[in-house]
Amino acid sequence: MTGRRRNERAPLIGFKRHLRLEVISGDAVYLMSEHGVAAVRGPHLAALAPLLDGTRDLATLLEAAAPLVPPAQVAQIVGQLTRCGLLGHHPPQESGAEDPAARAYWDLAGTEAPDGTGTVRIVTVGDLDDSGLAAACRRAGVTVAESGAPATLDLVVCTDYLDPRLAAVDAAHRDDGRPWLLAKLCGTTLWVGPVFRPGTEAGACWNCLAHRLRAHRCAEAPVRGAHVGAAVDVPHAGLPATRALGAQIAALECVKWLAGHRGEEHDRVVTLDTLNLTSRSHPLTRRPQCPECGDPSLMARQAARPVVLTGRHRTVRTSGGHRALSAQAMLDRYGHLVDPVTGVVKEIRRDRRGPELLNVYRAGHNLALTPRHMTELNASLRQESSGKGRTALDARVGALCEALERISGRWQGDESVVRGSLRTLGPDAVHPADCQLWHERQIAERARWNAGGHPFHQVAEAFDPDAELDWSPVWSLTRERHVLLPAALLYYHAPDAAGRRMVRADSNGCAAGSSLEDAALQGLLELVERDAVALWWYNRTRQPGVDLTAFDDHWTAEVLRTHRELHREVWALDLTSDLGVPVFAALSRRTDRGVGAPEDIVFGFGAHPDPAIALSRAVTELNQMLPPVLDSHPDGTGYACTDPVALHWWRTAARDAMPYLAPDPGVPARTPLDYALSGVGGVLEEFQNLRRTIEGKGLEVCILDQTRPDLGLPVVRILVPGLRHFWPRFAPGRLYDVPVSLGRLPEPTPYEELNPIPLFV
Repeated sequence: MTGRRRNERAPLIGFKRHLRLEVISGDAVYLMSEHGVAAVRGPHLAALAPLLDGTRDLATLLEAAAPLVPPAQVAQIVGQLTRCGLLGHHPPQESGAEDPAARAYWDLAGTEAPDGTGTVRIVTVGDLDDSGLAAACRRAGVTVAESGAPATLDLVVCTDYLDPRLAAVDAAHRDDGRPWLLAKLCGTTLWVGPVFRPGTEAGACWNCLAHRLRAHRCAEAPVRGAHVGAAVDVPHAGLPATRALGAQIAALECVKWLAGHRGEEHDRVVTLDTLNLTSRSHPLTRRPQCPECGDPSLMARQAARPVVLTGRHRTVRTSGGHRALSAQAMLDRYGHLVDPVTGVVKEIRRDRRGPELLNVYRAGHNLALTPRHMTELNASLRQESSGKGRTALDARVGALCEALERISGRWQGDESVVRGSLRTLGPDAVHPADCQLWHERQIAERARWNAGGHPFHQVAEAFDPDAELDWSPVWSLTRERHVLLPAALLYYHAPDAAGRRMVRADSNGCAAGSSLEDAALQGLLELVERDAVALWWYNRTRQPGVDLTAFDDHWTAEVLRTHRELHREVWALDLTSDLGVPVFAALSRRTDRGVGAPEDIVFGFGAHPDPAIALSRAVTELNQMLPPVLDSHPDGTGYACTDPVALHWWRTAARDAMPYLAPDPGVPARTPLDYALSGVGGVLEEFQNLRRTIEGKGLEVCILDQTRPDLGLPVVRILVPGLRHFWPRFAPGRLYDVPVSLGRLPEPTPYEELNPIPLFV
């Protein structure tokens, strides 16, 4: 007894309290729990196991085991079982002072029960009744502090995680450093978490979370703007049982926090759908550039640095060309950004219209469009970010990258800007007309051009060189210094209203990649591709066909077979321009309808130094454009799209009536032997070769690094003033001159004779 009194404060050793012991003589010691069974074998274990019942400290255990198990073996077994997570060392407590089930729960949680010193203060944001919540906390053994009294943890309850009043709650907690748990306990889906821990390196702040949530709820932006400082109230369905369930879950999280339990769930929003009883956990990460808990100068400092492209990355050969990372590696690295609550991208899903071989994946709304345009172009070709590829994995990664590219290009408020006019900023400023390339007649007739309302074809106001605008720095690779362009031309939805009237940001030349160099190459190739498309489309020149079978590609053969099964014919045109990079158009039309019935012609484009890859890109984009026409009818109905320009094209375009859509019969079809591959190399080599070619035409290559610190995916905007967009931009220049210099036309096409059908993708 003297020994016991001397060691009464020593921890008691026993199997974890969620385990039930069963000794099978001659076999093993079985430890059973609701999570499974562990069979443990070893000498002396059967004799020692019954003594590990949590009533003995080490000294008493050695004494009780002495007749059968030597002390060295006791110490060894205790150490091994402890390392395996099967044995616990608990402080002495009075027998029966705690529910055995509760003791087992805290063992599974990896902590001891709360000692009763911690308190929780309930804070309601909005008109909410917290009496049931307070009662649930007390039943859970939590001491609820009076309103205004200090507490260990604040439980903040709201009806909407985007309630603007939560900003003040967050600021107050960042001032005093106290943690707080956020919860929404109304509605059919309950939300609990995260636990915000201001002043620590762990976790994000409410502003980080709100930034993510707002991006998923763009359609509400006009309503939120009309109710500044107040929540956007919606009816919240619920039952007494769902409200009680929410209170119990919140109380559980509070008592776990007070007990010292810390886990990944505290950096997550947990949602419970009470209609189908499904639960999801949504991880939240801190935004390094958050204006409240991070460094908001990160993007401005990035813009002030020269953009340096290097060959530091090893490249892998993929179906889309050289990359720094494979598609699987890209998904492994950036897949965590997909989540319907805390992610940057809500979801990635396969477009199930049509055969699986099409490999078309969607990644939510195209954030380059305003909420109004999203509504106007309901189910349009560009309403959503999407991905294409020869495999499902390629397409999934493509959809993710396109969504992240557009999110990175959206104005977020931390970009570098300079206020001034084109005239006052002097030689550092680039005239935006050199990028937009509107013809003066288009500007004069802008009311007619804009009457259709199509966002891709809206003509801006004439640029005023004396207008005070926001300008942002862009690195000129050609001049090796920064130049300035209007921020509204570089970022979607920039707040400069005057700038937006005269310039419009679009995705031309924007690209994401597995490295900065990869992104730069893809952006430059897109500019080259669209320039070549514009030269063909608006001049309606006859172009050589491409022998699709000459490339000896099994996947392309499968695509041709699939289109034939859909009663469609596929062909391709060579659009390669004076820049020398192979550019192809792949086209497909219906063949099972009578004369005069819609042919539903769709097309896709691709450019790459390797002609096989360029052709593959064109065909995958063709597949991407196919789903909206798959269920059309001969009478011109049934299209899964409401874009009036696209509908008019599908209903009226006919290959035989539009010779520029068909291969030039007087020129042999192109084969791989018609293209030189000497310029094909690694990512940086391909980019530099193409850059030198473009600069050799007297054009300037500029790059804006739009990589966001919280995303990490390299994103750039490439600008080459003078290269044509494939949307209708009819200013003098390459559109008129290059077809003549290439011998396609004897003289420039007059403005009024350019193709009146605007490209609509």
